[in-house]
Amino acid sequence: MQDIPPEQSLIEYPSDFPIKVMGKAHPDFAQTLTEVVRQFDPDFDPATVEMRPSSGGKYIGLTFTVRATSRQQLDDLYRALHAHHMVSVVL
Repeated sequence: MQDIPPEQSLIEYPSDFPIKVMGKAHPDFAQTLTEVVRQFDPDFDPATVEMRPSSGGKYIGLTFTVRATSRQQLDDLYRALHAHHMVSVVL
């Protein structure tokens, strides 16, 4: 992946950055993915996770607002979430 010079980035670091994750509803979905997020943002507060079930209740959407410190951190977090077997979509 090509490095983007800081002056060309659309994101200023550090900053709060929302990441949306969707997957099939499961009792451990939020807790499991919070543990993944905390690997990349150790100060992440699990109480800030926003949860939205689908209208039929089959899926759940989570929003994690992480403290982004670098492009590398965000890229690594997106890759880890996307690779997780419980995750369908990461935005």
